[in-house]
Amino acid sequence: MANRYTPKSILITGAAGFIASHVCNRLIRNYPDYKIVVLDKLDYCSSLKNLDPSRSSPNFKFIKGDIASADLVHFILQTESIDTIMHFAAQTHVDNSFGNSFEFTKNNIYGTHVLLEACKVTGQIKRFIHVSTDEVYGETDEDAVVGNHEASQLLPTNPYSATKAGAEMLVMAYGRSYGLPVITTRGNNVYGTNQFPEKLIPKFILLAMKGKILPIHGDGSNVRSYLYCEDVAEAFEVILHRGEVGHVYNIGTKKERSVIDVARDICRLFNLDPENHIKFVENRPFNDQRYFLDDQKLKSLGWYERTTWEEGLRKTMEWYVSNPDWWGDVSGALLPHPRMLMVPGIERQLDAADTSDLDSAPVANKFSQNKMLVPSTKHNLPSQKSPFKFLIYGRTGWIGGLLGKLCEKQGIPFEYGNGRLEQRSQLLADIQTVKPTHVFNAAGVTGRPNVDWCETHKPETIRTNVVGTLTLADVCREHGLLMINYATGCIFEYDATHPLGTGVGFKEEEKPNFTGSFYSKTKAMVEELLKEFDNVCTLRVRMPISSDLSNPRNFITKITRYNKVVDIPNSMTILDELLPVSIEMAKRNLRGIWNFTNPGAVSHNEILQMYKDYIDPNFNWVNFSLEEQAKVIVAPRSNNELDSSKLKEEFPEILSIKESLIKYVFEPNSKTFAWGLSK
Repeated sequence: MANRYTPKSILITGAAGFIASHVCNRLIRNYPDYKIVVLDKLDYCSSLKNLDPSRSSPNFKFIKGDIASADLVHFILQTESIDTIMHFAAQTHVDNSFGNSFEFTKNNIYGTHVLLEACKVTGQIKRFIHVSTDEVYGETDEDAVVGNHEASQLLPTNPYSATKAGAEMLVMAYGRSYGLPVITTRGNNVYGTNQFPEKLIPKFILLAMKGKILPIHGDGSNVRSYLYCEDVAEAFEVILHRGEVGHVYNIGTKKERSVIDVARDICRLFNLDPENHIKFVENRPFNDQRYFLDDQKLKSLGWYERTTWEEGLRKTMEWYVSNPDWWGDVSGALLPHPRMLMVPGIERQLDAADTSDLDSAPVANKFSQNKMLVPSTKHNLPSQKSPFKFLIYGRTGWIGGLLGKLCEKQGIPFEYGNGRLEQRSQLLADIQTVKPTHVFNAAGVTGRPNVDWCETHKPETIRTNVVGTLTLADVCREHGLLMINYATGCIFEYDATHPLGTGVGFKEEEKPNFTGSFYSKTKAMVEELLKEFDNVCTLRVRMPISSDLSNPRNFITKITRYNKVVDIPNSMTILDELLPVSIEMAKRNLRGIWNFTNPGAVSHNEILQMYKDYIDPNFNWVNFSLEEQAKVIVAPRSNNELDSSKLKEEFPEILSIKESLIKYVFEPNSKTFAWGLSK
């Protein structure tokens, strides 16, 4: 047996969820000298209420954030002097994995990879405990008398277990390649108090409480092994202190039960007739018949199962009877096949009970603490409460106005900010009044009627574009809020490394090289300074276009009204397609700099030819050179192509600039124009 390991500062991921909350509460209760830092993005199946026993403890800190955020993970490891990680955070519901498998890859594999890489870079981790599942072994033969041992082959059979097996491979590789001190656990099914009711036992209990039918997938013959939550929490306590680096430990029990037997036991607890309250429904696409583990290795460390099935089920039933509204409205989770309703990746809305004492809890990073409290709002509240509320700056601006319309269409509560960006006290008042989950900055000075105005109004331009934006970012960071900042890509110009017409675009990490206009100077300056704020998502918009061809700010509207135009390929942003993407980026809590343009470039002449083909066959235009253009404008203009592959990778469905122009702008307007001619 290995020497006893004593951690000092433990990071527990996903500890607002079911199993990890029991582990966290146990460690806080038993080891007051250990500092426990929790990182959880508060997904739909987690709640701060699960951590109520720990939140008043001086050695507890909660940080709201995503394990997929590399910057945030690095920050936590360094500032909290983390020496131990217990990695529970994952999407775990098999039904959901059949309907939304990419979320499982993103959370379970990519999130784990981010953690491992941060451990490698910081070089300070002495234990990395990776929490996996018995499902990675695949189905156990029905007649097997010996369970899968830790060296058994991994044969996952569903998207969930496949992502967990993939994560295990990364953990093993980092252990072998970089010497990371890793331990992996594979556990049987766990049940107990405060489990989200998408899982079998809490779902059946809540349904039985209401006298409703218990739906069983298939014929109910599938066999599972069930461990009570407190026994599992004790297993992790033992593995933390006595587990050997490089080893895998099964956390299991040999006491198996079929699904139909579980349903019958729950019916009996509520004095229901199983014959009348159990219904067989369509099975999963694939439903493993049996998982069976060999648990001798963990028992050799001194752990054993303490809670009988009857005792554990009774405790669980009593807890749900006493806390029927713990999870709020879970009617969608109680359906026989809930995966289309309970979608992974959507953060859970915290109610007042979740947030009542959040401010008093010590928090490592103010940016990461997001209350998510959604009060009533005058703007288009949907019938079901949204987990989001947006505070938007730029009410009178083009993008700000469109954002409000999109929020109304999507049923997202929002309010426009009343404060001026450079007035900190006014911004604080806005945030205290609105209590947003995210802030959108679509305010800024671009010039009246164009950027030439900025050349003669430099103090005003600095006040809004630099001072105001930085003030808003800082206020948001103090309040744990992500700020989506609509910036500009007009900070680059074609050069020898990025020649015109070659398709070689400027990437997010490249330094701006265009200083021809004062407007662009301020935008480049503030973008560089915003890199110091880890709560900002900067979106480089270029030559924005929308389907509203009557709007004078629309790039197409502008060039169709010019006497002459230059003809240079540029990256551009189709707002009809990409503004909804920016809302999705907020929901995903994405950060950093993003080239926010449709892939590729399009020239003025190509756009005007489309306008002629789709809108006005009688339209004609005249070109002139850059030299000729320079004689009629005050400040030079930026011409460039941005590399939008980062955005395309995150959102593969985004169309190229020419495809998007046709789909979102010209085809809809072509129908309108044809209808107008026929009247």
